[in-house]
Amino acid sequence: MMETRIMRLILASSSPRRQKLLGQMGYSFEIVAPDVAETIGRDESPGDHVLRVSREKAESVAADFPDDCVLGADTVVVLDNLIFGKPRSREEASGMLKTLSGRTHIVYTGLSLIHLSGGTSLSRYDSTRVTFNNLNEIDIEQYIKSGEPMDKAGAYGIQDMGSFLVDRYDGELDTVIGFPRKLFEQMYQEVAG
Repeated sequence: MMETRIMRLILASSSPRRQKLLGQMGYSFEIVAPDVAETIGRDESPGDHVLRVSREKAESVAADFPDDCVLGADTVVVLDNLIFGKPRSREEASGMLKTLSGRTHIVYTGLSLIHLSGGTSLSRYDSTRVTFNNLNEIDIEQYIKSGEPMDKAGAYGIQDMGSFLVDRYDGELDTVIGFPRKLFEQMYQEVAG
């Protein structure tokens, strides 16, 4: 008699926000941090960028887990066709926040699901428009001192202390946080059945 193996879900991400949201959805999963450079390609659109990077993250882990479903994700902030990733310094974080102050930008989050032995590879993205409040220097400096902006695209997190930065958003909040749950559910159903 052949043993039936249950397909595991592997999260190719070290993001605590993604881990928390996926856990809140009731999924059990393992975490394997990918080793992928999140460089922005020349003339690469924001949608293409998050699709490519999320796919590279999933692919970098999938080879070690061919019988499982591997999930990769990537998020960027875009203003005037300029893509903001994670800041590399406090000065860069300050510059990003000053640039976003009082303006509307778009957050893109790409998801990729790969199941090698099942021959499935899906990559899709969602986007949400976010409008910032007008920020003053003191607010920006205090926020940077908290350390929160340093591991987040666009140098802010809408769900934590950084919520004061945001006036409003149009779209899915989870996309801004970095894990569009509805999109994931649709994709996972296609892969896992």
